[in-house]
Amino acid sequence: MKKSILCAIYPKGGEAESDISLKELERLADTAGCTVEALVTQCRERPDVKTVLGSGKIEELSVLCSSLEAELVVFDCELSPSQIKSIEDAIGGGVPVIDRSMLILDIFAAHARTGEGRLQVELAQLKYTSPRLVGKGRELSRQGGASSSGSVGARGPGETKLEIDRRRVRERISSLENELEKLEQNRLVMRAQRDRSGIPKVGIVGYTNAGKSTLLNALTGAGILAEDKLFATLDPTTRQFVTPGGVKLLLTDTVGFIRNLPTHLIKAFKSTLDEAVYSDLLLIVIDASDPEFITQTTVTTDLLEELGAGGKPTVYVFNKCDICADRDALIHMRTLASNSKTEVVFISAKTGAGLDTLVSRVEALVMAGKHRVALLIPPEDGAVTGIIYKEGDDVEMEYREDGIFCRCVIDDKLYAKLRKYIVEE
Repeated sequence: MKKSILCAIYPKGGEAESDISLKELERLADTAGCTVEALVTQCRERPDVKTVLGSGKIEELSVLCSSLEAELVVFDCELSPSQIKSIEDAIGGGVPVIDRSMLILDIFAAHARTGEGRLQVELAQLKYTSPRLVGKGRELSRQGGASSSGSVGARGPGETKLEIDRRRVRERISSLENELEKLEQNRLVMRAQRDRSGIPKVGIVGYTNAGKSTLLNALTGAGILAEDKLFATLDPTTRQFVTPGGVKLLLTDTVGFIRNLPTHLIKAFKSTLDEAVYSDLLLIVIDASDPEFITQTTVTTDLLEELGAGGKPTVYVFNKCDICADRDALIHMRTLASNSKTEVVFISAKTGAGLDTLVSRVEALVMAGKHRVALLIPPEDGAVTGIIYKEGDDVEMEYREDGIFCRCVIDDKLYAKLRKYIVEE
């Protein structure tokens, strides 16, 4: 566990908001394997151009780093390359300085399991850190070529080591983008297969650590990792689920959201996050036990809008109701839900409470305007099966002596065309 010090600035009147963000940064640090030894905060209307914190606070930070033997300093804001260098020089002792985005990227790197996930994280890291490559000492500014060695074949101005590093980073970024483009084509093929199956797609989305993976495990027995940590799981997992009413669903657990999610991370994980875009129904999982659930829900809905997934049929799933400390707030939420048209369900994925209600609501939403029917089509009307395959969902055909027996899910329009063949509904 690395000893770390967290730093933040906040404007006048913004202390409460800063405290919330710092608590989240503490949880991120814990997930990354750090122990928080101290917090350094300062009320400033705008960050110092060079060191973010004022000179007095920087001196205080330097003393704390020395006395606590700190191994890492994390700022709860984005730092420019020059600010990182200036802060490191000011505190001395060789203590590295990173910002919130770098910490999140480090957590993603540690938790990525699939090959695609690792490529996405590496691409995001390189895009974020490449502008932050700065020369340190003579090693990064030493020239190759005739001026340094004079050897045959090495004449000319040469490149600085910093330029070589940047060129290699650019080449690696290009290579990663090409690899991810190929993987994106594979993902598109898989999505096309799911579309042809006609099985409704349900995306499980929400703030990190809201219980999305636990919910998928509870419904399908997926057995994916579910821990009380931020970003415990990153790679999307899709499992088929059959409701008690016989409706087949494809449930997909997606990567969790968080405030100030790095832009490069959103771009790198676009193909993964697009699982929400291509879903027919979204389950927004909310941690009812977290006092900041309203802000967290806003972050989630804003990111969904940014991804192009806004406006989809949505169920707000309040999870962890079994450990919700503020019972009055829970009762208030239930009252608001009953008086509005918003689809809201209260559950505990861990204990199973409320899951039956959730499943019935999901079943009703995906089947709205659809009919699950059994048809018996006479042999002379066999051409009708082509229409069923084209426009129906979850089609099962059985050829009999008296005709073609078919089970399928059809919409109102197709229902009107096939009414005379229906033998069971």
